[in-house]
Amino acid sequence: MTTDRPEIFSIAGESGSGKTTLARMLLGMEKTSAGLLTYKGRDLNQLSKREKRRWFYKEVQPVFQDPFAAFNPLNRIDRYLYETVKNFRMASKGEMDRYVDHVLQEVGLSLAEIKGRYPNELSGGQAQRVAVARALITRPSLIVADEPVSMLDASLRMSVVNMFRRLKDEQGVNIIYITHDLATAFYSADRIAVMLRGWIVEMGPVEQVLGRPLHPYTRNLKESIPRADPDKKWPRTSGLAVTDVDEYRLTSCRFASRCPYVMDICRHKVPGVHQVEGRAVKCFLYDPTVVGEENVARHAAGLLPTPSTIQ
Repeated sequence: MTTDRPEIFSIAGESGSGKTTLARMLLGMEKTSAGLLTYKGRDLNQLSKREKRRWFYKEVQPVFQDPFAAFNPLNRIDRYLYETVKNFRMASKGEMDRYVDHVLQEVGLSLAEIKGRYPNELSGGQAQRVAVARALITRPSLIVADEPVSMLDASLRMSVVNMFRRLKDEQGVNIIYITHDLATAFYSADRIAVMLRGWIVEMGPVEQVLGRPLHPYTRNLKESIPRADPDKKWPRTSGLAVTDVDEYRLTSCRFASRCPYVMDICRHKVPGVHQVEGRAVKCFLYDPTVVGEENVARHAAGLLPTPSTIQ
């Protein structure tokens, strides 16, 4: 995956798919065991501690899932903002108050509202906005937001999501938005990558991927969203296999045990990544050497084969 322009790039998937592990690697908190991870042409694994502290951590900032866990409850909330300004030398001592207030106003708060208060004296929405403000203090090019609205009430979620959209549009901040909530991903993101057990199985423009998904797993994710239709009965489904750690190590498709369209090859080989209608999909249903060019076109049009009975 590559992101090189101001956009909201969403990474979506169920729990255990590897979203947070990927976020930790993007933030330099974990080293990659294979492959290459670069930021502005620099290999993150090769950066010294000084380069990370002085350059990378100024350019790339996190927003975590639980805003209250991000702050020490014994410290006043404004202390974190002042310390970030000081550590990255973003303003002189005389300009510090004005600078912090300016950044807080960008997220809909003010210094007067939060100064001297402790984290438990803020609402969840306020605490998350302060967390975003702390990230913005360094004027980053990239924000990695890991489930930033999952612990907020529904009424507060859209305000935070809209704030991310404004940051992208008005300040050109690139945002990687990690979530299991497809609704907020569809609303906010420009592109999306769907993860399953450590793999990206489908990636492309969010309107295409969620509007007409190609990968069977993405289709299942979309169909799992309840619809407020009293006349439509919820379909009965068979029980699914329990996820086992061995499935992450399989030399086959990691969705084979749950896929309704599983073929014999899925259980013995790893599918390649294929470009179909402007997006990438990791599935044998779109491999012309397996199903033929004509069937690839049929599958892309939504004409999938009869679901298999999984043994």
